[in-house]
Amino acid sequence: MNAIEPSLTLVIVGGVLVAAGAYLLLERALTRVLLGLVLASNGVTTLYLVASGPAKGAPFVGARPPEEMSDPLPQAMVLTAIVIALASVAFVLSLAYRQWRITGSDDVPDDAEDELIKRLAERDQTSSTYDPDTQSTTEADEEDATA
Repeated sequence: MNAIEPSLTLVIVGGVLVAAGAYLLLERALTRVLLGLVLASNGVTTLYLVASGPAKGAPFVGARPPEEMSDPLPQAMVLTAIVIALASVAFVLSLAYRQWRITGSDDVPDDAEDELIKRLAERDQTSSTYDPDTQSTTEADEEDATA
């Protein structure tokens, strides 16, 4: 039994946390987005710890043989993931608070410009800012490739 076998329970828990977090991240309410971010980050942290293998001794050079030392990289990755998650949660929390102070709700409203473009597309019209004389970047790239 030399191969390192990860705990199936922890892998399933990490996968469920990431899946539930992704589902909540797709909601319109910012509080659900916030909870989704927390769940997804905890799931990723759990999966990092599962991938790092079993706990071993502290990685001090000369204290023990290298086979008995833990790999410090996954621990550093987990700490980095925690810091990034904390900053992201603080940012979304400030967005939710500002949205609640302005509108009294934490739902993200539809963008007015998106609604205008949607109505114009339904009528098969172009926007007033559309310039048909300009060349798209893909057309310009195609002409450069043929030249």
